[in-house]
Amino acid sequence: MLYATTASNKDEIHQIHALNQKNLRQNLSPSIQKEEGFVSWLYSIELLEKMHQLAPSVIIKDGDIVAGYALTTLKESAEFHPDLQIVFQNLQKLQLNNQPIFNYRFYCMGQICIAKEYRGKGLVNMLYQKHKELYHKQYDFILTDIATKNIRSIKAHQKIGFKTIHTYVDDIDEWQVVIWDWT
Repeated sequence: MLYATTASNKDEIHQIHALNQKNLRQNLSPSIQKEEGFVSWLYSIELLEKMHQLAPSVIIKDGDIVAGYALTTLKESAEFHPDLQIVFQNLQKLQLNNQPIFNYRFYCMGQICIAKEYRGKGLVNMLYQKHKELYHKQYDFILTDIATKNIRSIKAHQKIGFKTIHTYVDDIDEWQVVIWDWT
């Protein structure tokens, strides 16, 4: 039986890391990237553990197997998360409702990934509903950026209710900044 919970032990963090590596853009053919989607950043075990200490990430379990994950990435993670620092630099001048984005209470979806054999079963929705259940009282919204080439991820986020608020280009790719507003 599939269920959403939070990562609670080293084995689960190791499984997140393995799923992350397996689905990295550079480890997939262009046709698989287009058809199945991809993740852009590699998360080391050490980075995952530091993030987990601030706030546990949400996972989908099937018995002892981590079938999917959605990384909870608090703003404070930028102290030790170099990729998040880059994202935040790109968001410094961004405004939402005529206010600087950083005036809001938000955290980032560091990454979301579903194991290939579990795709198409509603796990993205399960992951995000668990995030909302856990964090909606503390935060106004979740923010993430998605490579514009990752059409599958963009569509999945739109289905949840994420809205694009900005698009930017950096040294890596073109990105859509999306939020799921809980206010």
